[in-house]
Amino acid sequence: MNSISSILQQALAFHRNAELARAKLLYEEILSLDPKHFDALQLLGTIATQTKQWDLALDRFEQALIINSSSANLFYNRGLVLQELRRFNEALESYERAVNLKPDYAEAHSNQGVILKNLGHLESALVSFDKALSYQPFDVRAHSNRAVVLKDLNRLNESLSSCEMAIKLDPDFAEAHYNKGNVLQELKRFEPALQSYENAIKIKCDYPEAHLNRGSVLKELNRNGEALACFDEAIKLRADYCEAYFNRGMVLYQLNRSDEALINYDTAIQLKDDYVDCYLNRGVILQERMLLDEALESYEKAIAIKDLAEAHWNKSLVLLAKGDFEKGFAEYEWGQKTKKPQRGNVTHFTQPLWLGRESLQNKTILIYSEQGLGDTLQFCRYVKLVKELGARVLFEVQKPLFNVLQNLDGIDLLLIEGSQIPEFDYQCPLLSLPLAFNTRLNTVPNQIPYILADTQKVAYWRAKLGTAKKSRVGLVWSGGFRPDQPEVWAVNARRNIPLLFLAELKTAGVEFFSLQKGEPAESEFKELMKNGWNGPEIIDYTDELKDFSDTAALIHNLDLVISVDTSTAHLAAAMGKHVWILNRFDTCWRWLLEIEDSPWYPSVTLFRQSKTGDWSDVITRVIDTLEQQYGDSTKGV
Repeated sequence: MNSISSILQQALAFHRNAELARAKLLYEEILSLDPKHFDALQLLGTIATQTKQWDLALDRFEQALIINSSSANLFYNRGLVLQELRRFNEALESYERAVNLKPDYAEAHSNQGVILKNLGHLESALVSFDKALSYQPFDVRAHSNRAVVLKDLNRLNESLSSCEMAIKLDPDFAEAHYNKGNVLQELKRFEPALQSYENAIKIKCDYPEAHLNRGSVLKELNRNGEALACFDEAIKLRADYCEAYFNRGMVLYQLNRSDEALINYDTAIQLKDDYVDCYLNRGVILQERMLLDEALESYEKAIAIKDLAEAHWNKSLVLLAKGDFEKGFAEYEWGQKTKKPQRGNVTHFTQPLWLGRESLQNKTILIYSEQGLGDTLQFCRYVKLVKELGARVLFEVQKPLFNVLQNLDGIDLLLIEGSQIPEFDYQCPLLSLPLAFNTRLNTVPNQIPYILADTQKVAYWRAKLGTAKKSRVGLVWSGGFRPDQPEVWAVNARRNIPLLFLAELKTAGVEFFSLQKGEPAESEFKELMKNGWNGPEIIDYTDELKDFSDTAALIHNLDLVISVDTSTAHLAAAMGKHVWILNRFDTCWRWLLEIEDSPWYPSVTLFRQSKTGDWSDVITRVIDTLEQQYGDSTKGV
């Protein structure tokens, strides 16, 4: 035994000096003398762990446990190996045996917390980290990991405190700065989040996750060029970093470099074939390019991976644009489930949703607008059909539409959005009614007019305008800006037409009236008129248009409305007025594909872009048609 003891001391000296190969030879020599030597088995397991020979390490530790199952340290080391082998439940059990033998084993509690966190058992993970810190309050890593769990539990202020404690204990612990950045980003405190990521990178420059998340913050701050550089650095550090390719794709898309964005999404998918968000974003680009079959395929791949509401919603828009109303309106219902509802801020009611199955005879139903003003104007035609089923109809609409919809057929009580609602039996979002009535292309209820202008207001405008010497044409060139909806900015930019593009209309020989409401278009119009406008005279009475009932009365006195795809176009079309819609290349689903007319409005003519962003051909066709049909006319309304 003295000989074994001497060999062990020599082996330990080598081991402490990191001379692992020489230490290993001596431990094995001990085993040849005593095959059940506990220390030699355990220390051989430790060397195997240090050299990442996980299976060999596990075998050595388990041999040692047969000899002595009361060693907390041995169970802890076994847990480390099982954790590396991703045998997480067995690792948890091994750590549990360690803390049962040694309740104040802080490292074992902490490692239990790491596994529980990774398995998604957040509350249990928090308990483990708290136990670890009760025994070892200055454990920087435990504080940092605790912060991650608290963030995932959405206890953000507590998470921030844990991050700051970790940084206080060790200012050079890069991971704590990184975690702090993640919490600040979640709190939308972007500038300090940026600083935290930069602190992490100063300490550890080869930190791909910090570069990635720094780029994400820069993207939020619309500093897209800098964000792109961050994602490039993350990829340089980790060539297979699929999340960096995905984020790079999003920034490239924002920079209107969609070809490159697609390449990055495809690269991310090659690295991670179940990357659902990549399929979703690919679909968006393909849809904008009107490659609808390819977009549909991309959305369906996303759905096959995860029943993602947004993918179903986008799929519905493709199906509807292709005229498949049966499948399209069914998929459209997923819009209610999106995290950021594409269908507006839908109110949640306890009353059952009506989708056409239950009898409404002698029942009260609430129909409510849940999207934009134009959607309400287009689909309020269904209210009359609901009334015909024997229901008492409550209709809740946006305040600007309240007056103009006062005389809509089928309403028993018209309500302004947010007002007190009487008792009712069923509820239905307005844009679910096409599904409830099994709407198909050939069954669209398109009897117009279904919106009528107020007769007194019509008379006011008739008198104000006087006798017409030329055809009167209303103009709308912008859908306005929605600062609280960044997700629609890109679509709005493609939909709107700079007023300067309409200067050529001066040759048309008609009288133009502005129907343009909303900023910044109104201010830009006035500024352009003041500083010299080389286009047609545009008579502007929009200061008198306080709501849609005023606009409707003015439209009644016009011959034609020319508009981009806005609520004013829907109002005029619902009144039966001739409407020419200047339609972007990636058309809204409701205008279908290729056709120049509309199943929704018999009086609408569509002038479509032939390619994205090109309005020149559209304007040329409008001028030619305007001159032919209205330019020589001298009749008034």
